[in-house]
Amino acid sequence: MTKNIILCGVGGQGTVLASRLISSAAMARDIPVLSAETIGMAQRGGSVFSHVRMSTDEVLYSPMIAKGEADLIIAFEPGEAVRQLPFLKPDGRMVVSSRPVMPVTAALSDTGYRAETMLDYLSSHVARLTVVDAERALKDVGSPKVLNLILLGAALRADALGLETADLKEAIRRNIKEKFHALNFRALEYEP
Repeated sequence: MTKNIILCGVGGQGTVLASRLISSAAMARDIPVLSAETIGMAQRGGSVFSHVRMSTDEVLYSPMIAKGEADLIIAFEPGEAVRQLPFLKPDGRMVVSSRPVMPVTAALSDTGYRAETMLDYLSSHVARLTVVDAERALKDVGSPKVLNLILLGAALRADALGLETADLKEAIRRNIKEKFHALNFRALEYEP
């Protein structure tokens, strides 16, 4: 089993925590894993992405995923999904949040950024696309801070992570404070 996964979003959305949960879950199953992330602009609302590579089939030498090699992209924001699209394999899967976060560059230049335009583009270019209605999901779960676990749950249900729900629950127990476990479990298991 080899999985190349990219997680992308805007600073503050939980992208880095989601990649760490995947890595932690893989390591607990003795699956070799490498990861790399960009977090420099995270505090300023800039682009954030993580590459996670795990494999029981081959020796991994680099955490970075080449263009056209990602099995899965988990996108916390539609515009960031479009930005990372060149990395997706032709038969790859994408799980994307429908909720836009205005990129800093778009806000400064008043470019008229519209999430609907990005989602339409993705619909016409990604055969295996799952769009998560983030506003509804966050309202149903009861917290605006668990989009990362909602998207991980959607990827699990799409059978795209190479992990099980129990693996990620155990990673949550190891990496998130106990008082937040129930909320994160609820978000992970959310189905519309």
